[in-house]
Amino acid sequence: MSVRAPYVVPALKKHTATVIMAHGLGDSGAGWMALAQNWRRRGKFEEVTFIFPNAPMIPITVNFGMSMPGWYDITKLGGDLDFEEAIRTQDEAGILKSRDYFNTLIKEQMDKGIKSSRIVLGGFSQGGAMSVFTGVTNKEKLGGVFGLSCYMLLSDRIKNYTPENWPNKDTPFFLGHGDEDQVVPHAFGQGSAKMLKDLGVENVEFNTYPDLGHSADPVEIDDLEKFLTKTLPMEADGAAL
Repeated sequence: MSVRAPYVVPALKKHTATVIMAHGLGDSGAGWMALAQNWRRRGKFEEVTFIFPNAPMIPITVNFGMSMPGWYDITKLGGDLDFEEAIRTQDEAGILKSRDYFNTLIKEQMDKGIKSSRIVLGGFSQGGAMSVFTGVTNKEKLGGVFGLSCYMLLSDRIKNYTPENWPNKDTPFFLGHGDEDQVVPHAFGQGSAKMLKDLGVENVEFNTYPDLGHSADPVEIDDLEKFLTKTLPMEADGAAL
């Protein structure tokens, strides 16, 4: 996959953990860098390196076939799309290609000496959907997975891609969704959380944010901060607990 190098906000202290945060359709990694920069200003997660990957430019069907940054093709969007139809029309080849790229980013961090259990993978919309799929199907034990305003990819066949020993069965998953989302309906997020639990994922947190559309708000970001604090605990000197 030909992609631009990710944007990186390096750890200020000894690098003991990594958060990989993937953007949504049509965006770039730069669109979410303010998240890490805000935490930096507040003295949060100083031992964490934040990685903001950039999706490749690919033809997107809902964009009349014109190319834009995307992790996989989208054929339909919006509240008129039901969940079963969304599953049937998913770009499986594109999803698997992006999954492989996300796994490459994880391996690069492990090659630098970061334990997989000290890596959290997450994202918004398409990036969140890819993170959840990659987290469920990963062969390495991750520290946590989060998805904002997203949905479960390939849920009807995800077991085909899940490792036999399933290292992430008890990995914490955090999902957040606005109840006024007109792009990815709230029911998709709610249904995805249920699917994760039905699949056997033991630690799934799903939060609903009233009057929120297809975006993130301060309350949701505060909840995400709490999730990261819990999944990536640190000692005062920067050593992992």
